[in-house]
Amino acid sequence: MRPSGAKPNFLPPGLVSNLQDVLSSRKGTAAPNEKNEDSTVPNSVPDDAAEVDDTKPVVLVTNADGIESPGLTYLVDALVRQGLYNVHVCAPQSDESTAGHSFTLKETIAVTSAEIHSASAYEVTGTPVDCVSLALSGALFSWSKPMLVISGINKGSSCGRNMFYSGAVAGARESLFSDVPSISISLDWKKDESQESDFKDAVGVCLPLINAALRDIEKGAFPKCCLLHVEVPKSPLTNKGFKLTKQSHWSHKLCWQAISASRNPAAGRFVPNQQSLGLQLAQLGRDASAAGAARRLTTQKKNIEEVESVGVAGKSDPNRKAKYFRLELLDKKQEEEDEDLDFRALENGFIAVTPVSLSMHVEAGVHAAASKWISTALEVEQ
Repeated sequence: MRPSGAKPNFLPPGLVSNLQDVLSSRKGTAAPNEKNEDSTVPNSVPDDAAEVDDTKPVVLVTNADGIESPGLTYLVDALVRQGLYNVHVCAPQSDESTAGHSFTLKETIAVTSAEIHSASAYEVTGTPVDCVSLALSGALFSWSKPMLVISGINKGSSCGRNMFYSGAVAGARESLFSDVPSISISLDWKKDESQESDFKDAVGVCLPLINAALRDIEKGAFPKCCLLHVEVPKSPLTNKGFKLTKQSHWSHKLCWQAISASRNPAAGRFVPNQQSLGLQLAQLGRDASAAGAARRLTTQKKNIEEVESVGVAGKSDPNRKAKYFRLELLDKKQEEEDEDLDFRALENGFIAVTPVSLSMHVEAGVHAAASKWISTALEVEQ
């Protein structure tokens, strides 16, 4: 932890003290312990309690980039090789990076066993929140509650307001909803600069923090009022150490581009994968007739969906014209200069550790201004 000078720290003193104890003297350069080299042990299944060593704490790993992403596989490999934990995985089948805190309602999700470095693993045709909620429900795994949920390692920064869009942060937040401590991790991936091995390095620098968290959870010393969001700089091995940071207002600029119909926008915008194709067809079937019904068939691995409409399609309206748009995320200049903000610490080469609370705290000045306006508005209406 690097000192932040004379700048005021707006985090609760007790939380700061706990985090400083956890992060103190850890620069995050240790490599994963090379234990349990054999990664050929078959996966366990929900009703197979023999695979779980009750003497070891349970760690649940999820992410937002999808179960086959290198950030998750490197993390699981490192945790399994240590031999200290029962490692379990429940992660989305496909990329859900910007799913936010969404879950699947009134739709059936498919859960398929997967093989990831001897961990008991499942891929889910849902969001990160679906994965964590399902795993903690007791319906999937033989254990009742993990000691820690780790969401990541996410490809790309989730600093500032991007936390609200981030599926990785949402997975950790859902865990905290169930009073299970959690950590979300993102790597500041840079196009044309970063490479897959950076994820392995990011795991190496974060492992001391993860081990410290599990140790202090057992002692009752880990913060219970928040999750920890960890941002790893683009060159993990050259990091300047851990730094306790505050959530900034930084975010990407959302830029909507009009797309010509001749450029086949459906292929890129509306049908990014087979799951979206099924959802789009279901929507068309529902719009075609109030009596229409959809039937979805999901294969075990490819998540290919077929939808049949039993309704009669209505007459097309030649006066209705469709417009097509594509969303692009653009970087924008950030005016905030506080060195204790998450994105500033990341730019300066630190591993930024930001506590994220569940409470939607409103500052006293904002509350007073809103209260004054509401009182005045109601007096006018009366």
